[in-house]
Amino acid sequence: MSLPCFFVTDLHGDVRKYEILFEKILSESPAAVFFGGDLLPSPLSSLTALDFQHEDFVNDFLVKTLQRIRKKLKSRYPDVFIILGNDDGRMEEATILDAAMDGIWHYAHNKMINWNSFLIFGYSFIPPSPFRLKDWERYDVSRYVDPGCTAPDEGALSIPVREYDLKFRTIADDLEELTQNRKLSKSIFLFHSPPYKTSLDRAALDGKMIDHVPLDVNIGSIAIKRFIEEKSPLLTLHGHVHESARLTGSWRDKIGRTEAFNGSHDGPELSLIRFDPNFPGSATRQLIL
Repeated sequence: MSLPCFFVTDLHGDVRKYEILFEKILSESPAAVFFGGDLLPSPLSSLTALDFQHEDFVNDFLVKTLQRIRKKLKSRYPDVFIILGNDDGRMEEATILDAAMDGIWHYAHNKMINWNSFLIFGYSFIPPSPFRLKDWERYDVSRYVDPGCTAPDEGALSIPVREYDLKFRTIADDLEELTQNRKLSKSIFLFHSPPYKTSLDRAALDGKMIDHVPLDVNIGSIAIKRFIEEKSPLLTLHGHVHESARLTGSWRDKIGRTEAFNGSHDGPELSLIRFDPNFPGSATRQLIL
């Protein structure tokens, strides 16, 4: 059975890109749409430019538009899987959960969802970054923090969380707890962070130094890379590093048997990845203006 799917990520509240995506959903009616985080306008954008038309971006724009699409497509409305990213304030999580209760989408972060014959897992956290907002940051495999980055417990939060989680939880811990001993040969992972030292996590940090220490140009997660190597999921979807595909020349990588895609893009176009989980090697990426 054919299961055509869309994957998009890192739209950062760009209404024009969303409108292109929504037109493609209406015209192609995919079986599923995966949203990989960093979906909302930056929490800092309100300090420089208020969008009065979409002051509540989730409810007034995303939810209402998808409700209209669901009304038009009826039984052909796709299953929508969504996670937030490090630039999305976690204060929006309650609103995302409310829309999930209405059936607009499946909120996938830290969950396993059965879909057709596949298991869908979502995970939003990235390793420590230089950014101040830490709602979706975790230590990676240890409490080490790269030069120029700020520890998760030393930044800002939009909602309070347990001190233990900030100071001691790692991405490695979370992934082990999320998947336990499940077989993952037919699993799709919706990550925000890409895996470390791949074609998917190359940042534009060439020649930059902090205190005479060169910065690592690969900013993905070591824990996610090791997890993929050890567990061999079918397919992993990533974002976060917008410029990686431009710098490496590839939006995809293969880690053992696992196909891995980065859907983020640093140009003006919508980056739309189309894939069928029955044939993940045949995935394509289209950049649409």
